[in-house]
Amino acid sequence: MIESQSTSNPLVREKGRLMSASEIERTLVRLAHEIVEKSNASPNIALVGIKRRGVPLAERLAQLIGTIEKRKVEHGVLDINFYRDDLTTADVRPVVNPASIGFDVTGRNIILCDDVLYTGRTIRAAMDALFDHGRPERVQLLVLIDRGWRELPIEAQYVGRTVHTTDREIIEVKFREIDNDEQVVLMEHVD
Repeated sequence: MIESQSTSNPLVREKGRLMSASEIERTLVRLAHEIVEKSNASPNIALVGIKRRGVPLAERLAQLIGTIEKRKVEHGVLDINFYRDDLTTADVRPVVNPASIGFDVTGRNIILCDDVLYTGRTIRAAMDALFDHGRPERVQLLVLIDRGWRELPIEAQYVGRTVHTTDREIIEVKFREIDNDEQVVLMEHVD
């Protein structure tokens, strides 16, 4: 167990590193190959990253799949802030700009990308937001880390790694595009 305190939050401490930068990269390469295999190289696939850390995940996977398939794979960004059921200040449904994802989702096979799957509430909100942009033919979920503890019946079709955690633990995914760091760390609340 690493005894250092988190500099950003003194109420949590780092327990250990779950994935290094090279492990993240290898996992993304594996996931890209799984997507190509399971989709039969369908040109109808598009990746949508859930803001914030799902975005670099979708971008990187689109690039990897594009390299494998030798074609451009569309990817976009989905902001779900106003769709969350844990917001107390947002009582009016937001106006959605259909161009904000970057392409038309109607009739597409969409792979929603997020860094960590936990309760399922983020994904529920993402699906509400996605369907305000159009009606996809199919929606699948890809996550880098599945940590269990579901409150809703949500399951990822593509999982980088499953990590069983306690309710006192937190998984922090850090991507160089956002955090200027690249790793997955297991943190724990301290009393």
